[in-house]
Amino acid sequence: MDIILTNLGLGILGLLAGLLGGIIGFGTTIILMPPLIYIYGSLMTIPIIAITATIANLSRVLICWKSIDWKVCFIYSAFAIPAVVLGANTLVSIHQKIIEIILGIFLLTLIPIRRWMRRQQMVITLWQMALVGAGIGYLTGIVATTGAINTPFFLAFGLTKGAYLGTEAASSLSIFITKGIVFHQLGVIDWAAITQGLFLGACVIIGSLLSKRVVTHMKEEQFVKIMEGVIAISGITILVMSILNL
Repeated sequence: MDIILTNLGLGILGLLAGLLGGIIGFGTTIILMPPLIYIYGSLMTIPIIAITATIANLSRVLICWKSIDWKVCFIYSAFAIPAVVLGANTLVSIHQKIIEIILGIFLLTLIPIRRWMRRQQMVITLWQMALVGAGIGYLTGIVATTGAINTPFFLAFGLTKGAYLGTEAASSLSIFITKGIVFHQLGVIDWAAITQGLFLGACVIIGSLLSKRVVTHMKEEQFVKIMEGVIAISGITILVMSILNL
C-alpha cells in the first residue's frame, strides 16, 4: 500500500511538472527532486531524473522535429557529451550529503543567475555554443538539471518557439542519454531506478499534453514566477533534509 501511495504521489507531481514545463520549456524535473531524494537518496535521484528528462525531451523532439536546428544541436552535443561523462564520474566520487548540499545550493542560485542572464540580452554565435555545451554538459553530469541555465543561451542564439523547444530538447537529449549510459556503466543505476524514471517520464509527457488546454490563457511571466517559487522551495527542502538527516 505504501508503494502504491508513493508512486501515486510521484505520478501527480510528474503530471504537474509536465504541466509547468510544457509552457516555459524547463523545470519538469526540478519539482520531482525533493521527494525523490527523500525516497531514493541523492545519488540515485540523479539517474532517475536523467531517465525522466530523456523521455520528456524525446517527446519535444518528435513534436518539433521539423523546426530543429541540427547544426546547433551537433556543435553543442559534440562538446557536451565528453563533458557530461567527466561530470558523472566526478559525481560518484562525492559523498551523498555533499551531493545534497550541492543540489540545494545550485537550485537556489539558479534564480538570480537566470534573471541576470535574461537582463544581459546576450547574442551567442554557433561556435560559442560549443563552449556552452561543454560547460552545461559538465554541470549536468554533477547536478540533476540545468534547464533553467541552458534556456537563455539557446534564446540568445536567436532560436524561438518550436525551433528553440526542439533544438534545446534534441541537444539536451544527447546529454541525458550519455548520462544514463555512464551511470549504468558505473553501477549507479538499477532496474528500480529505470522503472521509476520511465513511469515519471510518462507522467511528465501526459502533463505536457494537458498544458496547452489548461494554461494557455496565462502569461509566461506568471509561470516564470511559479517556477522560481518551485525552484526556491525545492532547494530549501533539499538543504533542510540534508541538515536534519531525513
